[in-house]
Amino acid sequence: MLRKPKMVLMDVDGTLVDSVPDLAFCTDAMMEQLGLPARGETKVRQWVGNGVERLIKRALLDSLEGEPEEALYQKAEPIFLALYKENTSKRSRLYPGVNEGLAWLKSRGYRLGSVTNKAAQFTYPLLRDLGIIDYFEIIISGDTLPEKKPHPAPLLHAASFFGIAPEKALMVGDSISDVKAARAAGFQIICLSYGYNHGIDIADSHPDGVIDSLIEIKGLLSEAA
Repeated sequence: MLRKPKMVLMDVDGTLVDSVPDLAFCTDAMMEQLGLPARGETKVRQWVGNGVERLIKRALLDSLEGEPEEALYQKAEPIFLALYKENTSKRSRLYPGVNEGLAWLKSRGYRLGSVTNKAAQFTYPLLRDLGIIDYFEIIISGDTLPEKKPHPAPLLHAASFFGIAPEKALMVGDSISDVKAARAAGFQIICLSYGYNHGIDIADSHPDGVIDSLIEIKGLLSEAA
């Protein structure tokens, strides 16, 4: 049984936004400029969720794990960043139920924040362009603090900002990284079933709840004690 929170933090990629179409476009364009094979959207969908640096490395290696040659990475990174700056939100879309879920949470007085591993230079334009930035009182990006998820620091920073104890807080995400961060911070955690978790069922990570659409949070929180 969930405890009724006072604050709800939202992950972005794979939770609110399907950003893979833009990320895949930039990945393949980067690979083309490097004279390497395109990887395609299916592979990129398995690789996202741990920040741009890891995505670039996975694309260079064509593998989820490992480290490419440093010289190759240093050549690839500025190419990708320049591409993504121009293609942050051209193909990305909100998942069904996101606007409705955020509106319901706001109407019930929940304090809302966003915690993502995406760099601030991409986070703010994406949330603004998709029309949901004004829901959030605080946005913590992957480069806001020295640590990012799965470290608990971003979540605890938000709790401090709102003046709300971790046990009165809820994280909403889609990956094992979100679950680990929430558990380490003492937050409750609800996950979306459709997100980016490297092909592994998020239920296997034992969050406090799994939903198929953000609007379903209405039922969970309406029943919370």
